[in-house]
Amino acid sequence: MPLTAHWKGNTMTTYKVAEIFSSINGEGRLAGQLAVFIRFCGCNLNCSFCDTGWANTADSPYTLMSAEEIFLRIKDTGIKNVTLTGGEPLLQQGISDLLYMLSEDTALNVEIETNGSIPIKPYADMTNRPSMTMDYKLPDSGMEMYMCMENYDFLQPHDTVKFVCGSMDDLKKAKTIITQYRLVERCAVYLSPVYGKIHPSDMVDFMKENTLNGVNLQLQLHKYIWDPNARGV
Repeated sequence: MPLTAHWKGNTMTTYKVAEIFSSINGEGRLAGQLAVFIRFCGCNLNCSFCDTGWANTADSPYTLMSAEEIFLRIKDTGIKNVTLTGGEPLLQQGISDLLYMLSEDTALNVEIETNGSIPIKPYADMTNRPSMTMDYKLPDSGMEMYMCMENYDFLQPHDTVKFVCGSMDDLKKAKTIITQYRLVERCAVYLSPVYGKIHPSDMVDFMKENTLNGVNLQLQLHKYIWDPNARGV
């Protein structure tokens, strides 16, 4: 199977891939739908609640794969939804080559999970740009100071901003950011609990008390279907 017809990227670029697996989307707009996940190694942040730390260290195991190899693995699954995750996918050298290649296959629905600290401006003018599911790291994460706030100038309607909340203080800060940047008018907005740290019912109460119209509460489905620490699900 050849690469997409018009793609002119660098076929020599390789990426550090920690794992590739098929499952359901555990969160976001396509929660509950099948997806193929490409998890890349390496992250520039160290969130207090990180559940993929095993893929982020200097000695994390990985396989070097070319864009063509990744593309073929995706196509072999027959699954249309593709999630590029990590780690932090946008840290991968030459990631734009892979993004442009995947964007040319209009049968695929590609989503990038990014931590909010890496500029998304370089991808703003891409035709058929993959959707960005971008975190805002709240105070409990310990990483809030690294957020790239100019990213909010480049959000598109098919993007998502996600707030992973560990406390009521996190929820209050999420509300401030949602309001300040008028996020509900610009993209999808999700609140998600840090598993085991805050009860979802308390988050619903907060949403009601603050009339958070257009904001979605999401639970990480994979942590309820399988062991919360399971990999490859």
